[in-house]
Order: sequence, then C-alpha cells, then structure tokens
Amino acid sequence: MTVHQGGGATYWFLKGARGIASLPAIILMSAFVGFCGFAVEAGVPLGETVFMTGMIWALPAKVLLVGSILAGVSLPAAFLTVALSSIRLMPMVAALIPEIRTQKTPTWLLLLLSHFVAITAYVFTMERIRNVPYEHRVSFFAGFGMTVTTANIILVAVIYSTVANLPAMVAGALFFLTPVYFLTSIWASTRDRAGHIAMVVGLALGPLFHQVAPEFDILYAGVVGGTLAFIIDRVWKGGART
Repeated sequence: MTVHQGGGATYWFLKGARGIASLPAIILMSAFVGFCGFAVEAGVPLGETVFMTGMIWALPAKVLLVGSILAGVSLPAAFLTVALSSIRLMPMVAALIPEIRTQKTPTWLLLLLSHFVAITAYVFTMERIRNVPYEHRVSFFAGFGMTVTTANIILVAVIYSTVANLPAMVAGALFFLTPVYFLTSIWASTRDRAGHIAMVVGLALGPLFHQVAPEFDILYAGVVGGTLAFIIDRVWKGGART
C-alpha cells in the first residue's frame, strides 16, 4: 500500500474536491438530471427541489419523497418512508468513520460530515482512502462530499426550468444510471462473501416482496436477504472447517 505523505489539510481537501471529475460523481450528476425531471413532473417547486437536493442527501430518499407526494400520502407516512430508506446509510457511516477519524478529530465535525455519507461518497472514499495519510482523511472526504453536494445543488437549480423539455426516455435513462452504478460499485467494493450473497438474495427477493408488500418491499428484501446471507455464510464457513 502506497500512502502519499505530501501536502497539508488544504491540499487533501482539494484532492478530494477534484473527485467531482471522477466517473462516480459524473454518473451521480447525470442521475440528478433525471431526478430533477421527476420533481418537475410531480409539481415540486424550484426552491423546494433545490432545498431537498442539499438537505436529503441520498438520491433514493428524494425519489421516495417525491413519489410519496405524487401518491398523496400523509406527512407521517412520507417521513417514515424516507427515514426507513435512510437507515441503510447507517452501516456506511459506521464503516467509514473509523477509517477517516483520528484521536484529535472533534465529534461535531464527524457529525457534520456524516450528512454527506451516501453510496457514491462512501464507495469513492473507501476505494481511495488507503492512499491518504490518516491525519488528512477527514479533509479528503470533506472535499469530495461537500463538493459533489454543492455541484448537484447548483445543477438542479440551473436545469430545473429546462429539464422538462427532455424526452422521457432520455431522463429515464439518466436516472437509471445511478442504480446500475450503485450495484456494480458496491459489488466491487464488498470485502467479504456475505455481502455478495446478500446482494444476490436481495435482488432475487425484491420482485417477490414488491408483489406482496409494495410499500415495504425494499425493507423486507434487505432484512430477509441480509439474514439469509448471514446464515448461508456461517454454514459455508462451518462446512469449510470440517
């Protein structure tokens, strides 16, 4: 493992910020074009769409919120939907924070930066963090997370009035780039067999639970798929020992 020692906090912040030109960031920004079109079709005003982009920093949660608005669900139900969607980010925060913090890192800063943890930021950082000195890892993550969030806020604000003119197929294709990238990148970054098993089982169970309980299909597929993956992995390891 090669760790580049040169540069201070500003250097590594800018190093992370330059990740805005990486493939993960470009795909995410393309998906936000599709999301913006979705918000326009749902009748969400410009100000609320921009605010949502910055404050609900996970694209699936924003899509669920707009979908709840279209479905006319109550505010508590919409809140619960977005909250359950965002719970999936907790393991990413738990895995990322030990990789970037030091004994001198203030808790308030970690709490602030946890807002920017989403799949794109998590995968981008975890793939590169080993080449960043420990004392500058917080700066590196802050540079990428804050830059990509700001860029998408500006993007949504600029294209809101024009995205409605995009053909529906184009907007849909742009939006579809995100789940494709998420699946491939998470598969590549998963370090153990249980994670791969969970992805396969969860994908297989998703359509089934969508037919049974469409409001909670993702939650059920995740819980059941993860549990089955844990059991299968334990049995597999037990068989390997014998």
